[in-house]
Amino acid sequence: MSILSKARPTRIINAVAPIRICDNGGWTDTWFAEHGKIFNIGVYPYAEAQIEVFPSAILPERVVIYAENYGERYTPKREQTGWDRHPILEAAIELMGAPEELSFQVTIFSEAPSGASTGTSAAVTVALIGAMDMLTPGRLTPHEVAYRAQSVEVDMLGQQCGIQDQLCSAYGGINFIDMFAYPYSSVSQVQVPNSTWWELERRLTLIYLGRSHSSSQVHETVIRDLENAGPDDQRLEDLRATAVPSRDAIFAGDFTALGQAMIQNTEAQRRLHPHLVSEDSSRIIEIAKDHGALGWKVNGAGGEGGSITLLCGERSSVKRAMIREIEEENSLFQNIPVYLSRYGLRIWDRNLEG
Repeated sequence: MSILSKARPTRIINAVAPIRICDNGGWTDTWFAEHGKIFNIGVYPYAEAQIEVFPSAILPERVVIYAENYGERYTPKREQTGWDRHPILEAAIELMGAPEELSFQVTIFSEAPSGASTGTSAAVTVALIGAMDMLTPGRLTPHEVAYRAQSVEVDMLGQQCGIQDQLCSAYGGINFIDMFAYPYSSVSQVQVPNSTWWELERRLTLIYLGRSHSSSQVHETVIRDLENAGPDDQRLEDLRATAVPSRDAIFAGDFTALGQAMIQNTEAQRRLHPHLVSEDSSRIIEIAKDHGALGWKVNGAGGEGGSITLLCGERSSVKRAMIREIEEENSLFQNIPVYLSRYGLRIWDRNLEG
């Protein structure tokens, strides 16, 4: 039996953060776009971080990471050549630090598949930073948590990363993000009646393509092209132009208009590079059309793997028939039930001393 299984923590900190779908205006929240407008929706399933805190004398190592989805529990060792097994977790912990008198185990779990193009890595980082923030005096705002989470990926890991995923995860709900100067942004949450909220939730469908999305030569080609074209390139303007109609459609409860904005965004992605809308996504779109779907958005940057958001019509039975046909089309395709998140990052703790 391990020391961890026998030891009793003095405190347990919990944090959860939603993932993101339907990011109309994505690609314009990047350094090469310089400024952007993005509409997105925070949904559950969420990412979860739990920190079990012990006195430093209890554990032989100060930090233990349990990446539950991967079945890996380990003590991170910073190598001269870089990070250990899960760089994003290790970098977030290093960025936030912790009092020397404490040792702790960090458990990370997500119901959403890794690489689904739904901002899962951002949600994990937001949840972890929010939980780590509880170990020291003072509290970060949602905005500050989002910026730190993005800094982990950009500054510490050297990855290409916008800001919209982290902001959506920190705030939750339906968001209109105005990035006025990368990465600095304002976030306006779209407040709607319950009837609109519930109807949007009923109509949305998230289909995972069964393969993890990862950066590829296609994305590198697009980034090089956009970097050379400048921030006011028409292709970026076409993407920016989908965010305001999306916001206005939700305010009006006009799901047809929202669907049109989703389609316009997907076609704008296709103009960036035809492979950003994959053959699998195109096939799912065709099935969705046959079942009267109002809109479709290839999530994230697009490309092979990942996921697609569908906006369905009035009849729930038709939505269910569409899902059945999609899942029968390819055994890898998977419907992931989603629920709109009324909250973004949530953090709470329990003191077990005494």
